[in-house]
Amino acid sequence: MLADKLRSATAAEKLFVDDVFGVWLSTGNGTSRTATGPDMTKGGLCITKARSTTTSWRWVDTVRGAGVSLDSAATTGNTTESTGLTAFTSTGASFGADADYNADTVTFVDYLIRRAPKFFDVRTVSHTNGTATNIALADLGTVGMVTAKITGTTGDWITWHRSLTAGNNVRLNATAAQTTGDAWLSVSGTTATLASTAPTGTYVIYAWAHDTSADGMIQCGSYVGNGSASGVATTLGWEPQFVLVKDASATNDWLMLDNMRGVPVDGGSNINMLFANTSAAEGGLSGAFRFTATGFVSATTASLTNANGNTYIYLAIRRPNKPPTSGTQVYNAIARTGTGAPATVTGVGFAPDLAAIMLRGSGGNRESVWFDRLRGRFNQLYTTQTDAELTSDSSALTGFDVMDGVALGTSSGGYGVANVSGRSYINWFFRRAPGVHDQICYSGTGANKTEAHSLGVQPQLWIAKRRNSAGSWTIGSTLLNNTEKIVMPSPNGRVTDATAWNSTFPTATNISLGTQADVNANTGTFVAYLWATVPGISSVFTYTGNGTSQTVNCGFSTGARFVMIIRVTASTAQDIFIWDTARGIVAGNDPRLNLSATAEEVTTLDTIDTDSTGFIVNQDSSNVNVNGAVYIGLAIS
Repeated sequence: MLADKLRSATAAEKLFVDDVFGVWLSTGNGTSRTATGPDMTKGGLCITKARSTTTSWRWVDTVRGAGVSLDSAATTGNTTESTGLTAFTSTGASFGADADYNADTVTFVDYLIRRAPKFFDVRTVSHTNGTATNIALADLGTVGMVTAKITGTTGDWITWHRSLTAGNNVRLNATAAQTTGDAWLSVSGTTATLASTAPTGTYVIYAWAHDTSADGMIQCGSYVGNGSASGVATTLGWEPQFVLVKDASATNDWLMLDNMRGVPVDGGSNINMLFANTSAAEGGLSGAFRFTATGFVSATTASLTNANGNTYIYLAIRRPNKPPTSGTQVYNAIARTGTGAPATVTGVGFAPDLAAIMLRGSGGNRESVWFDRLRGRFNQLYTTQTDAELTSDSSALTGFDVMDGVALGTSSGGYGVANVSGRSYINWFFRRAPGVHDQICYSGTGANKTEAHSLGVQPQLWIAKRRNSAGSWTIGSTLLNNTEKIVMPSPNGRVTDATAWNSTFPTATNISLGTQADVNANTGTFVAYLWATVPGISSVFTYTGNGTSQTVNCGFSTGARFVMIIRVTASTAQDIFIWDTARGIVAGNDPRLNLSATAEEVTTLDTIDTDSTGFIVNQDSSNVNVNGAVYIGLAIS
């Protein structure tokens, strides 16, 4: 059978989460649109839902075929739609004009779930009441969750989960707690069974794995709520990008969360929730449900996710973990002129996790403002200030829910630093990716401790900043001593402080934090940005100035597109300069911006030049090649 051949083919592949799961956000146009993600010709499932309006869920799989859907918020059987999902492709899926998939100006989310060993399977089976029907799911390894839906007539979405009480089921289309009523779906080992009591008909079977191995991509488990605001921490061993949660003990909805639509670390109404069992539009979740480097925390008193004593079942999918193969997959820069009106910046080439925006010319506040997906769209930090995070300006960066860019507002509030009409900006975009860049948010304790990260290798350059109160930006590097740091703004080179990193370098899984208040004050909230070297993609470099000109070999083949240089040996205030190819890295003058000061962009100096292996640095008034001075920095190809 074709299904068996597909399973055999995928069994030999080395698969990453990026190969089997994708979340695609877009705005409908009423004619046609596409969702980009895994190779869906390998078999799988696409789940589509309008975010900004009330519509049916649409579950379309490769077994029943494009154009045939089911609604998880209803009991109805198959619906045929010639202009719905029109094709599964090697890069995702295509959609026609049907309003449930592509209504004009309506925002949509598409979950693309590819069939793969130890991840997901989809089948259809014919069943006759009075005789049990077995479905072999050996490719999944350990079975985590299975949903069965009769397709030719009305019927509930009967769901088995490994963490439910034996003999109990829940219904994906309903809010009811686990029950033995109509509990005719069971799993033993790797075999799912439709009991003899199940109604006669054809069923579609959606089955997810539970894989706790180090490189596992999915887990299905449970936790018990404690009813407190501090919440319950669930350890997966990795950071999720998608979590489905259901209260198995009481009447409650099936909550669907993902980091593309937004699960900022501080929660609040900025968490965008959908319910698999309702047709309602996306809404904000009050209270905090947050993803961590090792799992997630349900930190709220809400009964939806944390009622005291209730058991909650979940399905969690790991965040993207495929190593990048080029610098364009992890970094890009776009120079633009502000409009003063809501705008979407596109053309980045990926969904950014960090957007650093800086005003280039005269007028206004020439701040370097950092926004990131993990902290949430309205939260701003300024590398030119020690100020606490600004959380009240909703007119600057208004959304990370753009697949290859960000959404900007009018920049009428706060410092107005992202999109003021007529002003010139540079936008630096970074994506979290194994080996290259990661980011973590954490709470301080005032005592020596470690915090987990997802970089997968030892960070070589990291920058920490307190969020809830004033504090310096604190830079560490394996190119310095583990008792040293550099601070912004107005850095004076490296200074000795054994309390910053507890005299301990990071590892491939953790960063070490000391008692110093700027990195670990008790009750403080913090963010840390981490970078490392990947040959041909990124380079955390060091060199000693020669007073004239020299080549900094970063191991690239096409030169550096981004260069940040920090002077390490200095007794007076220095600068942290950035160059990029969007503004110009050429044989002549190169526009220069100062990450640690509000100075206007300098365009009259030929400080760096191009070189295929990295870049060439020249000594001029920028003082980035002073004879005998030591420098560190970051370059991306």
